[in-house]
Amino acid sequence: MPARALVTGASRGIGKAIALALAEQGYDVAIAARTVRSGEATSEHSQTVHKRDVRPLPGSLEETAAAIEGLGRAALRLRMDLIDLPSVESAVQQLISEWGGVDVIVNNGRHIGPGLMDTILDTPVEQYALFMAAHGVAPIRIVQLLLPAMLDQGSGTVVTVSSDAGYTWYPQAPRPGLGYRIGKAAGHTLVGSIQAEYGARGIRAFNVNPGFTLTERNSLDADEFGFDPARACPPQAVAAAITWLVTRPEADALQRQNIEAQDLVLERGLYPDWRQG
Repeated sequence: MPARALVTGASRGIGKAIALALAEQGYDVAIAARTVRSGEATSEHSQTVHKRDVRPLPGSLEETAAAIEGLGRAALRLRMDLIDLPSVESAVQQLISEWGGVDVIVNNGRHIGPGLMDTILDTPVEQYALFMAAHGVAPIRIVQLLLPAMLDQGSGTVVTVSSDAGYTWYPQAPRPGLGYRIGKAAGHTLVGSIQAEYGARGIRAFNVNPGFTLTERNSLDADEFGFDPARACPPQAVAAAITWLVTRPEADALQRQNIEAQDLVLERGLYPDWRQG
């Protein structure tokens, strides 16, 4: 049986790049996101209360699946909304029903909403719970449902696409906002608990900070929020780092570190240097 992986947030951006990179390494990939078919209306992706953003974004699970299948691997499309726990559970149960489980979980999907780039006072209080749901509760539930099969087989790898926003306790700049920071902090803690509780039973786990990455979403307003697109890395670079962690035994030594994806790929020559000048 081929190795199998689940990647959330796989309709575009980093998640799509990870799914394709794993397919290139021989994995069948279950891909999860809200946008299932090409042409579906893009869900709201506002980063601030000051500007509603429903601009169309390219990408869908349909397109990612076609690319995976073009590499000769199987793709399983799962509609999943990380802020809707029944949606998360339904998607994972479908995965279990059709595939039995996976060898790799990549918790990459994220919530984009007001509060991501807002101050404490500007962020509506209900938005904080959404960031916690998407970055904290949903990944925990995914692991709860898929980890037992990994333990039965004595192996498995969990990767959280984290952010330094989740572990830089005293940021110098006002952005990103507290909503995003507490969500990422919640997700970041999952990996350490997996290591402590199940590492001796063959389960590997990694926190990976992608750094600023020029995804379809980030490219829309990078300048507005003070990010330099010329310094951003491509999603494929982050995917190269995560694929190396998943597939290489020597990566075990990095499990208890906050892994900086961009540093890792440049130091190990896993992806061409994208930086200008």
